[in-house]
Amino acid sequence: MFREIRDHIINIVTSRLTVLMILFAFFAGVLLYRCFNLQIVNGEEYLNDFILQIEKTRDISSTRGRILDRNGNVLAENELAYSVKIEDVFESSRNKNAKVNDVVYRLIKLIEKNGDSVITDFKIIIDEDGDYAYSVDGTALLRFQADVLGYRTIDELSEEEKAMTAQELIEYLSSAKGFAIGQYEDPENTKTPFVPGKGYTKEEWLQMVTIRYAMNLTSFRKYVGTTVATNVSAETVAVIMENSDQLDGVSIVEDTVRHYIDSKYFAHVLGYTGKISSDELAELNDQVVTEGGLEDTYTINDVVGKSGIEAYMETTLQGTKGSEKVVVNNTGKVITILERKEAQPGADVYLTIDKDLTEAVYNIIEQKLAGLVASKIINAKEFNLPENAKSSSIKIPIYDVYFAMINNNILDRKHFEAEDAGETEKAVYAAYLEYKQGVYDRLTYELTEGATPYSKLSKEYQVYQSNIVSLLREEGVIMKELVDDNDATQTAWAKEEVISLKEYLQYCIAMNWIDVSKLDLNDKYSDSTEVYDKLLEYTINAIDHTTEFQKRFYKYMLLNDKITGKQICMLLCEQQVVDIPAEDEEALYSGKLSAYQFMMNRINNLEITPAQLALDPCNASVVITDVNTGDVLAMVSYPGYDNNKMANTVDAEYYAQLNADKSSPQLNFATQYKAAPGSTFKIVSATAGLLENVINLQSRVNCVGTFTEITPSPRCWKISGHGYENVTSAIKDSCNYFFYNVGYQLATRTGSYNEEAGLDTLSKYADLYGLTDKSGVEIGEYAPDVSTKDPVRSAIGQGSNSYTTVGLARYVTTIANSGTCYNLTLLDKTTDSQGNLLKEYHAEVRNQIDLPQEYWDAFHLGMRQVVENKKYFNDLAVNAAGKTGTAEQTASRPNHALFICYAPYENPGIAIATRIPFGYSSDYAAQFTRDIIKYYYGLAEEDDLITGTADTLDNAVSNEM
Repeated sequence: MFREIRDHIINIVTSRLTVLMILFAFFAGVLLYRCFNLQIVNGEEYLNDFILQIEKTRDISSTRGRILDRNGNVLAENELAYSVKIEDVFESSRNKNAKVNDVVYRLIKLIEKNGDSVITDFKIIIDEDGDYAYSVDGTALLRFQADVLGYRTIDELSEEEKAMTAQELIEYLSSAKGFAIGQYEDPENTKTPFVPGKGYTKEEWLQMVTIRYAMNLTSFRKYVGTTVATNVSAETVAVIMENSDQLDGVSIVEDTVRHYIDSKYFAHVLGYTGKISSDELAELNDQVVTEGGLEDTYTINDVVGKSGIEAYMETTLQGTKGSEKVVVNNTGKVITILERKEAQPGADVYLTIDKDLTEAVYNIIEQKLAGLVASKIINAKEFNLPENAKSSSIKIPIYDVYFAMINNNILDRKHFEAEDAGETEKAVYAAYLEYKQGVYDRLTYELTEGATPYSKLSKEYQVYQSNIVSLLREEGVIMKELVDDNDATQTAWAKEEVISLKEYLQYCIAMNWIDVSKLDLNDKYSDSTEVYDKLLEYTINAIDHTTEFQKRFYKYMLLNDKITGKQICMLLCEQQVVDIPAEDEEALYSGKLSAYQFMMNRINNLEITPAQLALDPCNASVVITDVNTGDVLAMVSYPGYDNNKMANTVDAEYYAQLNADKSSPQLNFATQYKAAPGSTFKIVSATAGLLENVINLQSRVNCVGTFTEITPSPRCWKISGHGYENVTSAIKDSCNYFFYNVGYQLATRTGSYNEEAGLDTLSKYADLYGLTDKSGVEIGEYAPDVSTKDPVRSAIGQGSNSYTTVGLARYVTTIANSGTCYNLTLLDKTTDSQGNLLKEYHAEVRNQIDLPQEYWDAFHLGMRQVVENKKYFNDLAVNAAGKTGTAEQTASRPNHALFICYAPYENPGIAIATRIPFGYSSDYAAQFTRDIIKYYYGLAEEDDLITGTADTLDNAVSNEM
């Protein structure tokens, strides 16, 4: 028994299993000891050390203040939304770029799967031709290039770096040494060359670069997220959360996005928000410190005002950030929140503008413009202005209207070749391909065998060849800085038009005006024949990828009856550009309704707007002020745009569309468009003449038509002359001769004609009316140009006088109130988020004009008589006074139309400046203004004024300049 027990014990002790059990017991003891030591003995110390390593403080964005009109109507507000962010939580390694790119790419696809889009606020877009292009130029472009290349100042950029194309910059960022966005030539062999962009579409490549560059900007700050998409749908939130285990660093956060109400009416005044740039970051932080705030208040991920009131009132609207102290794990996920300090919302900004008035003015402009354009359309293919005819005789052939549907991208040409294209789209596209090939064949023949002198070509091929030369110059193939404009051959091409394009290009090669580095030459020492062959190859390829050139084919296809106006109308229906009654569409297809009448119906019903046509005229601006306070009650620029698509994150497709829009919707025609004031300037000249004693109220000048004191001799608009005129009647009749004489007398006060003295005197009195500097409004505005040539013509608003609409609004405000010149303002007050008043704003008085009342009375009476002479003002229950002004820019386009006025005449309350670029006659601007006065003073029912259809205008009289 004992022996058996002993043997059993010996077997156990000598067993391998026993040894293993002892080892396991030993290690278990060690583990228990270590756990006891970590959690019990030193637990608190280790826990604190752990927290110190991953305890981070991060900003909480403040809610941006609202923008409201003078009556408390909200113009800009914030909406709660979900944003997608990504943090750089990836460990540094050889494969880091690949891992980041994989996550970013998958994230993009998840976001787009549900109809959302990623942020594309890079300064590079895809243009009409499908190529990468910069969205900024000048200093802004240099600053962007310097930022991308890692320079502190633009002065550090080399000339080669400044010349980098958008494509080259994308490739630089995507290289193996950069973000490695692309693939190796042989994906299985990393020793083969790396090809930037390989494996991605152009759109995907740009998206990848945009996100990676944004992430790189915050790489020095751990746990700071980069916003990838804003205002995403619930479906996108759900799918990202479901895939969170595969999307390292990606999170969904609650956010706010800027929303603009009725955006097209107010976009130019309000501006929009966007991600802060490096320059803005420095400027705003400096501004905050100057205002007594903390340093580094703004950070590189902040959203700020980029233009308009959003930019001017940035630090007021922005609010104060909050902060929170959080604990995160090694992948950046928040474990717990330790402390939180709430953000303080920004102040609300009230403007002086009236929302309802602004919208009404915009709609009146659109209706009047549509009526004006419609009245100038004729049922013809082309219109040629007869020799010596006035520009007021210019007509719009209906074929220009048909072509406008292509030219201004109202029709989507890309869809013509889509799989689901309609029958008309397919037919038009087939005709285009055939016509294009014919043009290419003819161009190739001319450039190889034909060599027809330019002047002997048809107008169509003259257009093609001149466009080719322009394209080669723009792309730097013809180095325009080397071209000698006085060279005999250059003159023979550009001015005399007696040589062929073939001869000209061969001469450019011989003179070394061609940059051969842009041509695909195998040998740098190629002879002239090889260079010319490659130049032809380059040329055909270039025009094939240039949208504007391709559009020209459609113009001549229409004129040559290869496609018809009816087909253009049918395309509008197929692509659902217009929403029309079924009977109209049926009548068009059956032939009962002509293409001409179909299109006229669309224009008259505003289904095709003047902005979409982008034919003269397609723009207008109106500024209305309170003459007694200097407040701007309305500032309208037509056409507007949707700044919602520019705010928060730029919609790249929409931005490219705006850039290509020939009606220039992004331009504020009230503040950023200048032209000659024409006869509206005559009040300045009258003031100068009276105060310099070259005339008095009793002075009578005999207008005989032609002013012969200078050569060449200018003429009054009334060639036969007005007869004797005094100041008041000269204003009423807009007598050019009278004011030529004033300008002449100002220049000859020393006994001889002194042009500089006359101009200096006119400038002195222009300054009294605020015409020598900006108007004071708190948004971007062009500075005025006071004439620096020809005091005689300058006295009637010609010379080189050039003013914005808002500048002329200040001018007429000063006339209306008899001498108080304000720095106009758009700001009324600011309040906190609870409505408590923070600050009130008032227009500052710039200067006071000290004139005898009898002078003012003479001016006012003359302006009143201007209005009394216009029949379309006869039914106006409120008396108004005004002055027309017509200015010619070029004989090939209609004159600019301008009207300034105030009302009531007896006790002025408002002043209005209305401008229609290329608007034919100032009478049209006056008619626009008449309906605005009717609306403002409630002299007509709103439904009668704003009908949603084109207005019929009275006949205009084109007289004064």
